[in-house]
Amino acid sequence: MSCQDSGDLNRNSRDRPRVAILGVPGRESVQKELQRIRPAIEERAEIVVEDLEFQYDFSDTDIDLVIVLGGDGSILQSARQMGVNQIPVLGINCGRLGFLAALSPDDFLCVWADVCCGQFAVAEHVMLKTQLVRDGKVQAEQLALNEAAVLGGPPYEILDIDLYADGELATRYRCDGLILATPVGSTAHNLSAGGPILRRTLQAVVISPISPHTLTYRPVVDSADTRFELQVVKPNDSTSIVVDGRMLGQLRSDDLVRIERADTTFKMVSVAGNNDYRSLREKLGWGGSVSMPRTRT
Repeated sequence: MSCQDSGDLNRNSRDRPRVAILGVPGRESVQKELQRIRPAIEERAEIVVEDLEFQYDFSDTDIDLVIVLGGDGSILQSARQMGVNQIPVLGINCGRLGFLAALSPDDFLCVWADVCCGQFAVAEHVMLKTQLVRDGKVQAEQLALNEAAVLGGPPYEILDIDLYADGELATRYRCDGLILATPVGSTAHNLSAGGPILRRTLQAVVISPISPHTLTYRPVVDSADTRFELQVVKPNDSTSIVVDGRMLGQLRSDDLVRIERADTTFKMVSVAGNNDYRSLREKLGWGGSVSMPRTRT
């Protein structure tokens, strides 16, 4: 399946694309940069909504592009806010890292005219639907762009977590927690837990235990089409399923966590010069050389 399509913001043959602007509430840098770039946006597009509270309802709207100012947390919030109605996102970094929100405000001003002329690609990224099932009923449900993770919580006793893949027992993990990450999320919590980095357009999921009990527990990459189920044998009092950094619910011993590919995908606008390896080099410091201490003379 091709994951990249050439861009076309004027989906309904409009002269000017309709855009929504989202941003971190109360952040001075976002306010400042929005004031600076708004005239350029208005020159070539119709601003439908300017939402710096992450409150806009995307369930019934006609918008061609979402411009997000902030950091990677803002990108995750925008994906959560759009839910099943995902619209192409152009991220402008006003935060610290900006691994997903790759463009600086100056970069945006350089490419905005080209974007409005369709000179971009839309990369579609796997999202995961996570459900907390209790007594056979879905208690809570959330889409994940980065990951769904079982986290132990106090009193921090090691957990036994059964993992099922397509209905078959895969293994029982003994660990402090378990992460199921998308390729986009492979550079987040998964990477910190020792998991591999995946190309963001892969149709895959990576499973990484947190602080596993033995060396034999290694991260595993599986197809995004696999249906996973997790069950914590004896959860701690505050053991929880956490989706993109937000708690979906606390777990009881008979609860089931069901994780599978969502019907929708996260759509990220990619402009010339953006690529995964450049982001790894420039954002995460991947590669390079080890600095050596100077010898005193």
